[in-house]
Amino acid sequence: QTLRSKHSFSSRGAADIVRRNMGELLTLELEQKAAAVRELLVQAVRDYGRVTYANSLGAEAIVLTDIIWSHVPEIDIFTVDTGRLHQETYDLLERLQRRYNRTLRIVYPEHQSLERMVAERGINGFYHSLEARLACCHVRKVVPFKRAVEGYAAWVTGVRREQSPTRALGKTIEWDDQHGLYKISPLLDWTEEQVWQYIRARKLPYNPLHDRQYPSIGCAPCTRAIHPGEDHRAGRWWWEQPESRECGLHPRIRHAAGHN
Repeated sequence: QTLRSKHSFSSRGAADIVRRNMGELLTLELEQKAAAVRELLVQAVRDYGRVTYANSLGAEAIVLTDIIWSHVPEIDIFTVDTGRLHQETYDLLERLQRRYNRTLRIVYPEHQSLERMVAERGINGFYHSLEARLACCHVRKVVPFKRAVEGYAAWVTGVRREQSPTRALGKTIEWDDQHGLYKISPLLDWTEEQVWQYIRARKLPYNPLHDRQYPSIGCAPCTRAIHPGEDHRAGRWWWEQPESRECGLHPRIRHAAGHN
């Protein structure tokens, strides 16, 4: 409206040219970011050989899945089905596999450990203490994750600096002491807006819970919609203190720079 109100830009054609050029610049910026991710992942395969991506099926995962399956298929992809995911997450998984005509490896908890944990702590014992919640995450997510990355030299994650103070301290490539392989975070410096610009530009499927104020999605009992003004991860394990809100794959507190 401002452009059209000026005499020199009064025609609709001039305003359309401005909008089109702005869109091209935005697309170029986004493509440069995506190209940098592709280059990083290709180099990771050269440097480490066997690389796998732990797919969370969140918004960042949609970007990385598209880049890996479209450009770096040498990288394997797996996801952990904890047994407590939202139905929308399972539906998204099916849509992704159909879009790319690829099969995503699904890893499950070990059934005996799961049965024992539930018998000892209750079906929803994770609400009662941090210890119980971490035990649940350990059995349902951490142990299957460790099994899935066995034999790989590096794993890819979709964490971003914006997501939490702990994640803000991460490095694009760092040694993961906890799991014994390198950890690669290609989207570390992407903003949430850039993630969604990429998803919209590529018309990619995503979890519809994102449209219902779920910026971060985990297990159904441990995820809620956030309220206006709340932190991006406020809906994850919302009954706990913010500093404890990690599942165990990523550290809650960093004790030494350069390691994770």
